Amino acid sequence: MHFFPSRSVALSILSFDVHWYGLLYLAGFILGYVLAPRLQRYRNIALSEDAWSDILTWTVLGVLIGGRLGYVFLYDPVYFLHHPLEILMVWHGGMASHGGFIGVILALVFMARKHKIPLFALGDIVVVPVAIGLALGRLGNFINQELYGAVTTLPWAIAIPGVEGLRHPTQLYAVGKDLFIALVCYLHLRLPGRPKGQTAGIFLVLYGVLRFFIEFLRVPTHSSIVLGTLMLTRGQGYSVPIVVGGIGVLLWGWRRGRSDS
Repeated sequence: MHFFPSRSVALSILSFDVHWYGLLYLAGFILGYVLAPRLQRYRNIALSEDAWSDILTWTVLGVLIGGRLGYVFLYDPVYFLHHPLEILMVWHGGMASHGGFIGVILALVFMARKHKIPLFALGDIVVVPVAIGLALGRLGNFINQELYGAVTTLPWAIAIPGVEGLRHPTQLYAVGKDLFIALVCYLHLRLPGRPKGQTAGIFLVLYGVLRFFIEFLRVPTHSSIVLGTLMLTRGQGYSVPIVVGGIGVLLWGWRRGRSDS
């Protein structure tokens, strides 16, 4: 057994490596199991521990399967077309938050129907631990020294081994972004009388907009998306539908709130 055999590996037992990234994902999932049942009262839900265990298990599967398939199809489909077995090799890295969103949404739709609870109320509850989990994932990127930013002379710039110049710590910017979103969503969730779905809509809009701007500082790892005269990174391009969807959810909640008043 070896502790910290490399920067990205926390523990090595025989030939099995436990990566920091995996441990942080696990911490995020455990946090979801702890927080979600305690937040349900803000949407007048009273599910049992077994029901929440079912919901969060499917949510975890949505994160893992959606995140992996999102990376495969959104970022490197040609490579995985020629190396299909590597789709299963998640320990080699490669998860996409945008794909994870799709996986989580599908899981929540299924769970809302199964447990006969409003989908948007369930979404309002889940987005708080999801945002914290995203922050933990970006902390894993920082530990692995990946997804770093452009060259900068700012005093908090970081050095990346084997990379020229000091860089923006865009991973830490993303950690701050996700924790800020978690705080805003938690405070909004606690406000009385808010239409169901508005907290989830705020999460989607904030994530998409803030991710879009952080991408300006990050070194692109894949080819750009060209929309007419606009050239966007993959992260920016895939964030646009998230913002649009979030605005749609907010408008739906606003109209529903007016009709109920």
